[in-house]
Amino acid sequence: MSKTSNKQRTIEKKVTLQGVGLHTGENVTMSFIPAKENHGFAFKRVDLEGEPIIEADANYVINTQRGTNLEKNGVKIQTSEHVLAALVGLDIDNVLIELDSPEPPIMDGSSKFFVKALEEAGIVEQEQDREEYIVKDVISYKDETTGSEITVIPSDHYQVTTMVDFGTKVLGTQNATLEKICDFKKEIADARTFSFLHELEMLLENGLIKGGDLNNAIVYVDKEISESTMKKLEKAFNKEKLSVKPNGILDNLTLHYPNEAARHKLLDVVGDLALAGTRIRGKVIANKPGHFVNTQFAKKLSKIIKIEKRNKVPTYDLHQTPLMDVTQIMKMLPHRSPFLLVDKILELSDTHVVGVKNVTMNEPFFVGHFPGAPVMPGVLQVEAMAQTGGILVLSTVPDPENYLTFFMKIDNVKFKQQVVPGDTLIFKCDLISPIRRGICHMQAYAYANGKLVSEAELMAQIVKTKNTDSE
Repeated sequence: MSKTSNKQRTIEKKVTLQGVGLHTGENVTMSFIPAKENHGFAFKRVDLEGEPIIEADANYVINTQRGTNLEKNGVKIQTSEHVLAALVGLDIDNVLIELDSPEPPIMDGSSKFFVKALEEAGIVEQEQDREEYIVKDVISYKDETTGSEITVIPSDHYQVTTMVDFGTKVLGTQNATLEKICDFKKEIADARTFSFLHELEMLLENGLIKGGDLNNAIVYVDKEISESTMKKLEKAFNKEKLSVKPNGILDNLTLHYPNEAARHKLLDVVGDLALAGTRIRGKVIANKPGHFVNTQFAKKLSKIIKIEKRNKVPTYDLHQTPLMDVTQIMKMLPHRSPFLLVDKILELSDTHVVGVKNVTMNEPFFVGHFPGAPVMPGVLQVEAMAQTGGILVLSTVPDPENYLTFFMKIDNVKFKQQVVPGDTLIFKCDLISPIRRGICHMQAYAYANGKLVSEAELMAQIVKTKNTDSE
């Protein structure tokens, strides 16, 4: 059965694994721990004083030479990608990962054992909805040095395609596709890491693969292998006899798939893009992916998502029956044509109000502002926001028709886009502090065409009209 809920998810209970770090060679105990809503993924170093936490954030990536390595305030996490891929692949949102070493255990070089542990812990739904970044435009990042490129395009759900070409006959060109995240466990999770013989020799000589044994890496033999090199490999990996299979890999293990390398690269992409910090609804196409291009793309996405969050435009059904039409608005506001600048009220609560104005060429101000290039004056946009806010404050008194609203202060006014005939302006005003003695302090926004057009911080006061004093 497919999962239709868009609620956040965590695990039911703590679960622990033990193993060895591939590059550190250190024994490591790692635990997945349930986390509260909106926590996301984070690593906790329990072996260090104060048990510091490093969030899974692309901005903490320090290098990508042998995996995706994070650092925050001098505290490091190495090779984070396989663990993060398992979490995303199981559609989990919030987990704390405790480690007593800088590097998660390599296990068999895939995400399979992490997936197994997380499923044993049980996956539970949380109360809050998941935040998802819906891709509307094509976003790309290209590494000009290597030709590696990642692009994301609009799609109904998260999909990933990887294409790899290392320019070697033994590996050739491969590709892999994950159509739905629910297929991750079955199709991607057990794809193991791989290296080429020339890389392995260099890593062994420099002592950079201390935790490696040939049970957790596919080794592609991309060069002639001498007898002395083979003996070194047999000694390093504690094997009596090694040989090269007809398909060009060492005979320490058997491929799970003919395109296991491309599937593992896809696993890495899923893990690295988790560092963007928000779920993605879009199709990722990665050509010759690697940790550098993956994490640079994650940084770019993270930045775009933050900007869009800041400028997020709320959506309203403009065809719904309004809470107040213009006749009802005129019973509350003293303004009249040509200075009534709100047509409808869509929402009204104790703390916010949403209003609408349809801007037409018949507005009197367009005669002089400007002939041949009609643009709504910014001051009138602010006035329209204030009138919308006036509805909010006047709704707190039993006889609004007996009050006038006056500006006290206008701060932080910004105009982002021109407003022209044919635009529908939506005003949203939120209280900054509770209304006291008829004084209303609010943050106001005006939107049109799916964009923020102006904003201001407004303070106004309602005052009873003099002719009502004797009543």
